[in-house]
Amino acid sequence: MERDESSIGRVGVLLVGTRGDAGPGEVLIKIRGGSEAFLAWSEKPLPRGATVLVIESRGARAVDVIEWEDALGDSPRIPGLPLLGDERCSATVFQRPTRPC
Repeated sequence: MERDESSIGRVGVLLVGTRGDAGPGEVLIKIRGGSEAFLAWSEKPLPRGATVLVIESRGARAVDVIEWEDALGDSPRIPGLPLLGDERCSATVFQRPTRPC
């Protein structure tokens, strides 16, 4: 399969946690003017909701990721899915957050 170079360097959020060598998860990244889901592989298991950086493309819809902490706070957010350790977040798909996320 042809590599998707435009996915490398993008930050995303895991919709399904990765299992390291045991199998992929799924990551949602902002790309090409929208958001797209890719199979996400990592060296170590990463939990659902983790912010990750795409470091390599395995083909059209599969990428290698590493855990990522965005020091500037510009990580993408998925409505209804708070970041790890962020119990204050109340964002949902159908309403505005009552507290900032």
